[in-house]
Amino acid sequence: MTDTLSLDDVSVLLVWTAIAVYALAFVAYAIDLARRSALAVEAKDARARDRELVAAGGESITDVTARERRAGAEIASAPGARPRLLWARIGTSLTVLAFLFHLGATVLRGIAAERVPWSNMYEFAMTGLLLVVAVYLGVLFRYDLRFLGTFITGLVVVLLGGATLSFYVEVVPLMDPLKSVWLVIHVFVASLGTALFALAFGLSVAQLLQARRERKVAEAADGAVVRTGPGFLRTLPSADALESLAYRFAIIGFIFWTFTLIAGAIWANDAWGRYWGFDTKEVWTFVIWVLYAGYIHARATRGWRGTRSAWLSIIGFLAVLFNFTIVNMFFKGLHAYSGLS
Repeated sequence: MTDTLSLDDVSVLLVWTAIAVYALAFVAYAIDLARRSALAVEAKDARARDRELVAAGGESITDVTARERRAGAEIASAPGARPRLLWARIGTSLTVLAFLFHLGATVLRGIAAERVPWSNMYEFAMTGLLLVVAVYLGVLFRYDLRFLGTFITGLVVVLLGGATLSFYVEVVPLMDPLKSVWLVIHVFVASLGTALFALAFGLSVAQLLQARRERKVAEAADGAVVRTGPGFLRTLPSADALESLAYRFAIIGFIFWTFTLIAGAIWANDAWGRYWGFDTKEVWTFVIWVLYAGYIHARATRGWRGTRSAWLSIIGFLAVLFNFTIVNMFFKGLHAYSGLS
């Protein structure tokens, strides 16, 4: 018993260590965004000076246009770009370090409990957020999404810290319905789907901000005097590119969520003798599936693109958070495994 408690204590210590390092990563990523903003403003001022030279006859419009096409390259090669990239690398390195502490905490919790560590809200939050970070770091090998680092690390700090403070329970034996191989499959796949939905959510929020900036830029081109929003948005992909990437992550997450529904029905039949019983958790899991199915269908067949598409993605993830928090804490049912008294 003493060994079990000591392992759990070490697990909690590692969780708080991970949270602290995630917070440092958040600061590094925030500095990176600030550097992006500063460099974007400098590049904008330089282009404004170029246009003044054209008006004075000092340079041709063709030369300036060619220079504007290289705006992204100019920002990347500017003297301040190396510090910006340095802060992004520091943020990513700290995220990897925090992930390792987080992984160690999760593994130790499982060893202490002698089972997989996702049978209550605290453990599910710990494992689910671990997968959010794992998916984010894995995606970085293919796409440079470090501009999402502030969102990802901030989300993990808030949710993991909140879960540790509010949802923590000591290791207890599993309830009989949870003693099944489906606990490993069903909950893990649900966590993986949630991680992908979280990335899609972050990209959809960035898409809305970028779409607003692009509209303001178009208005400014017509002669209106407008504020185009935070400078770092100038260094992000276009709203269309962000939307396309969010859609890809949502589709993959939807596949995992579909399997979650199917596996849950099979497990329910094994545990309770029926596939579907309109339990609150079952209903909300299906509601989330319908929301994302509607999002994917509307974008693919009805042309729901742009801000409408982004809002559907955002609403879907908010439903996921509602399902995990409000439904688990305040709605009673057969899935009431929060572990909270």
